[in-house]
Amino acid sequence: MLISEKTRQLAAQAEQLIAPVFASIDAVAQKNTEKVLAAFQDHRVSAVMFDGTTGYGYDDRGRDTLDQIYAQVFGAEDALVRIQFVNGTHTLACALFGMLRPGDTLVSLVGAPYDTLCSAIGITGNAPGSLKEYGVGYAQVDPTADGEPDLAEIERVCAQLQPKAVLIQRSRGYSTRASLTIEKIKEICDAVRNVSPATYIMVDNCYGEFCEELEPTQVGADIMAGSLIKNPGGGLAATGGYIAGKKELVEMASMRLTSPGIGRECGATLNENRLLYQGFFLAPHTVAQALKTAVFCAKMMELMGYGSKPMADAPRTDIVQTVELGSREALCRFCRGIQMGAPVDSFVTPEPWAMPGYEDEVIMAAGAFVQGSSIELSADGPMREPFLAYMQGGLTYESGKTGIMLAAEELLKGDS
Repeated sequence: MLISEKTRQLAAQAEQLIAPVFASIDAVAQKNTEKVLAAFQDHRVSAVMFDGTTGYGYDDRGRDTLDQIYAQVFGAEDALVRIQFVNGTHTLACALFGMLRPGDTLVSLVGAPYDTLCSAIGITGNAPGSLKEYGVGYAQVDPTADGEPDLAEIERVCAQLQPKAVLIQRSRGYSTRASLTIEKIKEICDAVRNVSPATYIMVDNCYGEFCEELEPTQVGADIMAGSLIKNPGGGLAATGGYIAGKKELVEMASMRLTSPGIGRECGATLNENRLLYQGFFLAPHTVAQALKTAVFCAKMMELMGYGSKPMADAPRTDIVQTVELGSREALCRFCRGIQMGAPVDSFVTPEPWAMPGYEDEVIMAAGAFVQGSSIELSADGPMREPFLAYMQGGLTYESGKTGIMLAAEELLKGDS
């Protein structure tokens, strides 16, 4: 591993400038850790809950108690935490199919959802079994020209359509708008409630858990969902997802995960319970490490002349950091540097490819202990203008920092 003196000097300069931001991240992590610890204590977690089940998975005490812990920490009536969710899109789809019926309307409130969820809804592509094919109508409200939620248009559309459900995507996905703070999510929830009080409000919470002191279900959302191989799994969960919110909505989602009449009663945990508990316990700290990595990345790229969103000193509401690299070659170099800094598959060279579910070629750098884990250091981006890299994760700040320095090193080589 060769890191030049120039890159190390840039890193030292960056760290001096972002020290106050790190202090604020640590403060949030402390409060969220206290919440998680209190929930573990309140539910009398013991080693017997780490034992897994097989077969049908009936009467899994550890699984059912973890549901209650998630609900308490996220300020929700109920939660469903299952390794049977294959990814974030599957988790979100179960929640949507659970609450929507033929003839209902879904409105996305901050533009089109993430690419893979567009297929599940039926916005793009022709995927069999999509919500569109199921008979659910769709509309969307795009952000304003400056990337902010269009509250006036949200109120107008919701007043006119009275939709059964609305969808708020907290993270930016592959768009250029800003990710939504909890304060912004509350404003959107209030706007919907003002004109359509019976509408279910759902939040795609992927990448956002534990970045702030509150979660969407604590500021007006009826239901939210996310992936365990992102923030709440703490880097230890091998697979799975969670849904949290109103009891009736969580119950309906459980019927889509398994089948009507079975719902949450089945679902073996095998040998995964301990890792799910331990990962959730570590999650506030692990998310803080990822946030510090993102802040360091932003400042390093700013010092090198690249645009970054959010900027290093901006408030954080998710673990995603974008870097505007301006060219296909620079995007490839950045991702290759991130891959070189991985503990797994560091010798692999990522290349753009036609990834299923995406309109453009995508390059992905990820050398993770858990395949596809976004809480571990990774970077990806679609091959389209302005050639943005979407960097996220970092199990430890020290390893994340090293990966960013290697990405910087690759960019410097391209400049020479």
